[in-house]
Amino acid sequence: MLIDLKQLFDVEGEALKVDYELDLSGWELGQMCPLKTPVAVRGEIRNRAGVVTLRYTAEFVYDGVCDRCLEPVIRPFAMEFEHVLVSHVEGEYSDEFLLVEDRTLAMDELVQSDILLEFPTKILCREDCKGLCPQCGTNRNTKDCGCDQAESDPRLAALKELLQ
Repeated sequence: MLIDLKQLFDVEGEALKVDYELDLSGWELGQMCPLKTPVAVRGEIRNRAGVVTLRYTAEFVYDGVCDRCLEPVIRPFAMEFEHVLVSHVEGEYSDEFLLVEDRTLAMDELVQSDILLEFPTKILCREDCKGLCPQCGTNRNTKDCGCDQAESDPRLAALKELLQ
């Protein structure tokens, strides 16, 4: 979605509502597409005293797997974002501002990058997820497999000898 901001930059006090749905069902995140339903983008772009600010919320449902035990996880997210928009920069460019050179904002790209930057690195089915047993692969949340957890990784045997 492209948003024309010419009127907004020129007229102080002008405001523009943002309310649409963005389909990110083909967006890959960690070798899967976890956003099966559209992302609801709602917010406002406002010119207050010559400062153009974009504030919006992106609401979506993560539909993927737990990063520890591989069980299905469906979790709603609501992320809030705020950007100060500028049409030109004098001097060095700063990350504090979002440069909109032609006064046209590519909202879809902005939403995608904002979500990607704020998305958690790990999604767990629950906070105390025990994960899978490294020896037998049993989900340790559902049952105890009885494997010897003290058994170390054979690739680390050389380090163990170094400590002795």
